[in-house]
Amino acid sequence: MLGNLTKPIRIAIVGDVHDQWEAADEIALQHLNVDLVLLVGDFGNEAVELVARLATLDLPKAAIFGNHDAWYTASDWGRSKSPYDPLVEDRVQQQTDLLGASYVGYGRLDFPELNLSVVGSRPFSWGGPKWKYSDFYESRYGIDSFAASTQRIVEVAENATCEHLIIIGHNGPTGLGDEPESICGKDWGDTIGGDYGDPDLADAISILQAQGKSIPLVAFGHMHHRLRHTKERLRQPIVVHPDGIVYLNAARCPRIISTIERTLRNFSLVTIIDGKVAQAGLVWMTEDFKVGLEEVYWTSKAEISI
Repeated sequence: MLGNLTKPIRIAIVGDVHDQWEAADEIALQHLNVDLVLLVGDFGNEAVELVARLATLDLPKAAIFGNHDAWYTASDWGRSKSPYDPLVEDRVQQQTDLLGASYVGYGRLDFPELNLSVVGSRPFSWGGPKWKYSDFYESRYGIDSFAASTQRIVEVAENATCEHLIIIGHNGPTGLGDEPESICGKDWGDTIGGDYGDPDLADAISILQAQGKSIPLVAFGHMHHRLRHTKERLRQPIVVHPDGIVYLNAARCPRIISTIERTLRNFSLVTIIDGKVAQAGLVWMTEDFKVGLEEVYWTSKAEISI
């Protein structure tokens, strides 16, 4: 039982979709009674039709794109494998247009009824310490470096009209660990390990904190919970920083699992009370839209009482 007179805000975070989105997902979210839905990208490989379905989600929402959402556009490698003619159609722009106002890549949405502003960090992020795809970012956003990216995120956040900021990205920030099992750790390649977070996002958060901004939650995906180098453990899904920010990786893939007996679909859930995260975890919803399994990652003892 929530031991606070302030109405809790219930937020669902949809991790990397990778083509797994069904009509039942919206019904499940309705049954979870969420106040806000955050979609953190990788909907598919420039999956325009799927993004069109997401755009019809009839709940307050904010979304950002992941690297797979520009799979055939951002890199020379991707363009060489593109199944369509980029001179005829621009599927990245099509996806952006479909999401409309709910798209917050380098943007912001204010939810005054929740006293929350959702700020989007760099969209289409592939992660890591090197600035990649400069032509893509410069042509579409006028951004040519990590420093310029940081400045854009900060400028967007500074204009927020609500007291508390939630920041979403496809990838999380640097500074949360350099082990392969860390929330943004590198777990592939010849040499595993290393912090593969986004340095521009980390710098933006630091600047906003220095300005006194309240940032209860930073939510993202990209780094899947199943590790490539071992099956003995899973990726760390959450980091609770001493400064009060909760960092949550929602990339629990595959997000829909079907067996002969049943189908389960997952959503990360965060409860915010008085501008602070009170609880964070993951739920698996059944076909009859009940919580079949629940994993509580973290609970604030100051905010939750039994």
